[in-house]
Amino acid sequence: MPKQFSDLGISAPILKAITELKIVVPTEIQQKTIPLLLSNTTDLVGLAKTGTGKTAAFGLPILQLIDTNLSVVQAVILVPTRELGHQIFRNLEEFSKYLPQVSIAATCGGIPIKPQIERLSLPTHIVVATPGRLIDLIQRKAINLKETRFLVLDEADEMVTILKESLDEIVTELPVTHNTYLFSATMPGTIKQLIQNYLNKNVVQVSANMETIGNQGIEHEYIVVDPIEKLDVLMHFLNSKEGERGIIFCKTKAAVNKLAKNLAINRFSSGALHGSLSQGIRDRIMEQFREGHINILVATDLAARGIDVKEISYVVNYHLPDVYEAYVHRSGRTARAGAKGLSLTVMQPEEVVEIADFEKELGIKFTQFKKPTVASIEENNTLLWAKQIFKTKPNHDVAAELKEKIKTVFHHLTKDELIEKLLANYILQNKNEPLEKPVKRLKKN
Repeated sequence: MPKQFSDLGISAPILKAITELKIVVPTEIQQKTIPLLLSNTTDLVGLAKTGTGKTAAFGLPILQLIDTNLSVVQAVILVPTRELGHQIFRNLEEFSKYLPQVSIAATCGGIPIKPQIERLSLPTHIVVATPGRLIDLIQRKAINLKETRFLVLDEADEMVTILKESLDEIVTELPVTHNTYLFSATMPGTIKQLIQNYLNKNVVQVSANMETIGNQGIEHEYIVVDPIEKLDVLMHFLNSKEGERGIIFCKTKAAVNKLAKNLAINRFSSGALHGSLSQGIRDRIMEQFREGHINILVATDLAARGIDVKEISYVVNYHLPDVYEAYVHRSGRTARAGAKGLSLTVMQPEEVVEIADFEKELGIKFTQFKKPTVASIEENNTLLWAKQIFKTKPNHDVAAELKEKIKTVFHHLTKDELIEKLLANYILQNKNEPLEKPVKRLKKN
C-alpha cells in the first residue's frame, strides 16, 4: 500500500487541508523530503522534475515547524519569478487553511514595494520573495531575518546568476544557525558551486526520477516540418485541440509576439506572456488563462514559470530549447496532478539529430507525430478562413446606403448559394499558393 502523508509525520490540520485539495498520495520527492525536513537537523538538496510536488515537499514541513508564539519571519522562500512566487504563496495559503495563526506574505518584484513594506510591519512567519526584492527590503530595513530558521531556494537552476550575486547579502542577515533547502530540476556545475559555498558540508541530497506523479503521463513527440509550412502545421494541430488548454513556447519575446498575432488573426483564444510586458498585463493574461477565458498561452521560458494549471493538456515547443533543463520545465507544465499530457516539439529537418541527445540526457523516449497532408492543411486553412468570417464583428461605420447596395448584389442568392460562391472565390484566390497564403498571415517565423 502506498505511503500516506500521515505516515510521513504531517499533522492533522495540514492533512485535513491537503485532503480537501485531493492531495492524497505523496510523490517520491515528498516521501523522501518531508521526514528529513520535519526532523529539522540538516541542510537538504532536492532534485526533482517540474510538476512532482516540490512546493508541498518543503511547504508542508515548514508550515508544521512554524512557532506561532513568535511573531518573526521564520522561513524565507526564494523564487526566480513573481508568477512562481505567487503560485507558491497560494499553495501555502491552501495548505495552511486550518492553521489560522500562521502568517504568510509574498514580496516579489514587479509591483510597488510600499504595500509590501506595510504588510511586513505586521506579524509574518513565512516570506515568499524574489531575490532582488528581498535585498531591496533588507536595504530599506523593512524586513528582519535575524531569527529566520529556514531558507528555501526553489527552482535554483533558474536563478543561478542572481543568487551568485545576491546570496551573500541575504545570508549575512540570517542567524548563524539556520537550515538551507535547495530544490532544482537539474544539477549544473553552478548549482554544485552554490551548494559547496552555502550549504552545510553534511548536506543530504535526495532525488526523484522522472517516473513520478505529474511526469509519467507525458507523451513526448516531435514533428518535422520545413520552415515555410511551420505555422500552417501548428494551426492544424491547434484546430485539432479546440477547447483544450495548452502552452506554446518560443525562444524569444519577438517570436512570442509574432506568433500571438497570427493566432489572433486566425481567431484562436490566446494570449502572450513574456518579460517585457508590464506586470499588470502579465497578471491579467495569467488570470484569464487560469480561469479558462483563453485556451492558449504563447510564452517564453522564464515568463511561464509558476504556471500551475492542472488542465493543460498539451505543450508545444515551437522552437527547440537551447538546454535540456528548459525542455524539462516546459514539458512539466502539462500532465500535472496525475493527468495525461502531450509535449510536442516542432522541428526542422536539420534539428532531428538532436532528439537522441535529449532522450539520452533526460531519460525519455520521443515518438514521431504524424505530419498532416497538404490536402489536410489546405482544408484546415479553409476552416480557419470560415471561422475568421464568422467571428468578425460587424462594422457599424459602413454607410447604410453602401450596405443596401451590397445587399442588392446578393439579394437573390440563398444562404447555400452565397456560401458556395464565397468558398469558390477563396479557393480561386489561393489555388496557386496553397501553403503560403491560404489565410491572411503575418510573415512566417
